[in-house]
Amino acid sequence: MDPLQIVISDVIEPSVSQVISAGLSAFNDQVTGINDRQALAVTVQDPASGQVLGGITGRNFLGLLFLELFYLPDSLRGSGLGSRLLKAYEDEGRRRGCTSAVLYTLSFQAPGFYEKNGWQRFGEIPCIPEGSSRVFMSKAL
Repeated sequence: MDPLQIVISDVIEPSVSQVISAGLSAFNDQVTGINDRQALAVTVQDPASGQVLGGITGRNFLGLLFLELFYLPDSLRGSGLGSRLLKAYEDEGRRRGCTSAVLYTLSFQAPGFYEKNGWQRFGEIPCIPEGSSRVFMSKAL
């Protein structure tokens, strides 16, 4: 009988994330001698209520800025606000010592937006729905 059990779940408990994140972070820190990982959020808020309307979240680690999520509601798109948010995100990455940035988007989301802002495709993988793909992009900072 195997003394270990493999468990599959569609819920990621905070304690599970903590064990995996702490273990991987400790390994990376031991190998590199560097612990510069830090979360980053750049948001747009309603000044009257303070409510977050959209923005960007991600992190930096080992001189690389990761853009993980970027959302603006339809009513705020096309006004230049997205480019301003992205620039603020990139500027903060530079301030933190990042020399490159990376993200992935979906082909039906915003690859053209990122390209207009100086990002370059370095990979693409087909996904569902048919005809769609994940587009991997990077930018030198």
